[in-house]
Amino acid sequence: MDVEELKTRFVGEEFDSTEFEVKPADALAFARCCGETDPRYSDPRHPEYQAPPTFMTRFHGRRTMPEEFPEEYFQGSFDGGKTVIAHAPIPVGATLVGTSQIADVYRKTGRSGSMTFLVHRMEYRNQEGEPISTVDWKLIRKDEA
Repeated sequence: MDVEELKTRFVGEEFDSTEFEVKPADALAFARCCGETDPRYSDPRHPEYQAPPTFMTRFHGRRTMPEEFPEEYFQGSFDGGKTVIAHAPIPVGATLVGTSQIADVYRKTGRSGSMTFLVHRMEYRNQEGEPISTVDWKLIRKDEA
């Protein structure tokens, strides 16, 4: 399956939905591990206490790819990093719903040759359906010569 076929078939379709609890102890431990010093994230007594904006990167859905996605296509791929867009504070103690989709598939050529990029997106919403955070995770596969 080529890149254009993967895009046509899989980009934009939600394939997983999972609930996540933002536990107070986990949020505090995450802030401390990241060296966070802002009291909004590091002091549970602060009136605006919340999880750090990057906290949602620790959660993953039940599925990494859509059920019909050719799994061998990204075997041997590596993590190309994450992008976090914070839409609202992450409330400690809340239960959020994360939905997964493939946001993009594209090919680039650089000094080391051709590579295929897949962007896995998780969008997190509160119980009222309001957006809290979007996390894009890039998987990179070096194409065979």
